[in-house]
Amino acid sequence: MNKGENGEISPDFVAQLAGFLGFDEGRVQHLFEKNYLARNWEKHDYLFRFDKEVSRIERGTVLYEKGDTFEVIMGFPKIRRAMVLDPTIKKHFSRLEKVAVEEKMNGYNVRVANVKGNILAITRSGYVCPYTTERANVKLNLKFFDDFPELVLYGEMVGPDNPYVPKEIYGIESVEFYIFDIREKNTGKPLPTSKRREMMEKYGFLQVRAFGEIPLETAPEEIADIIRELGKTEHEGVVIKDPDMVLPPLKYTSSQSNCSDLRHAFRFYNEAGRDYMLSRIVREGFQTVEWDEDETDFEKRCIQLGESILNPLRDSIRIVKNGQRLYEEVRIRVKDPKTATEFENYLKRLGVDAIFETPQPIGNEYMINIKKVNKSTNDKTQAIWEGELW
Repeated sequence: MNKGENGEISPDFVAQLAGFLGFDEGRVQHLFEKNYLARNWEKHDYLFRFDKEVSRIERGTVLYEKGDTFEVIMGFPKIRRAMVLDPTIKKHFSRLEKVAVEEKMNGYNVRVANVKGNILAITRSGYVCPYTTERANVKLNLKFFDDFPELVLYGEMVGPDNPYVPKEIYGIESVEFYIFDIREKNTGKPLPTSKRREMMEKYGFLQVRAFGEIPLETAPEEIADIIRELGKTEHEGVVIKDPDMVLPPLKYTSSQSNCSDLRHAFRFYNEAGRDYMLSRIVREGFQTVEWDEDETDFEKRCIQLGESILNPLRDSIRIVKNGQRLYEEVRIRVKDPKTATEFENYLKRLGVDAIFETPQPIGNEYMINIKKVNKSTNDKTQAIWEGELW
């Protein structure tokens, strides 16, 4: 057992985990003391999550005891961003003849795995989300996890009933899981893209859209055309992959997606980080130059970018000036109302101030509207109106 007196981590457990990770015991004890390695909550407290990257172990990595050893669900590998398509793609994938190109969907990253006989949905940060877990058990073919308990699905939860990143642009009624990766437990080794697609088709899983394998020489021009088409419907962008999944992938996004992100960021300007905002503006600069836009197209980009920043900012300031509160409206759909209660408690533990409305029956499920109050932007805007300096 990993618990000592008063629920603390026992010295024997520290020693066992240190041996498994190849760390010295003092280092593991330090990780626990700093909460860099921490328990999950309540009924999932047997799961330990890395709250920061440690020695190439990704943040959000989860581990738990299995027999006399441990089983590990690796976190999401970082995907570097191409700021320009050419020459970045040719340089990064120089030893390949072709690259696989898939859509980068705008939703919420989640890993779904068989953990001691339970199918759990684990967030990027390593928490077990009760709402996402219920949806995964409802939406996915669970036979896959019986047949392949050693594999983990990495996917995007997409749709309007998404309390994290609600999107109407994909024509989804509620939420769906779109798989973009399958990895082995413990090693984190990914399946090749073709093998993953074949396996997912067999079990009837939805997958991110594939644009095929494109010759390296023509990839920058062809991907630019794909991005222009995706942008027309405000779809996010693409992930460019080594078909064998040996070289790390790259991502590239559309201008419309950048501006959509900025609209949300500037609506809640005091919650969004400066780097988040700046990076999206810088992307616009590189894209307009690489695409050699004429003055007409450049002016359209400037107007789109400026409106994405100032319109939501103006609206938020007006709302607070008029004595109202800023909040983000989202919704969830559950089979069991108990899931909504668990999710409400989960958000509270994350520090999210949310107001849950009364569940409304819809078919054999329940719809719950949620108002997520953005306290920081509310308080900062109100203080400025009362004379506070920036």
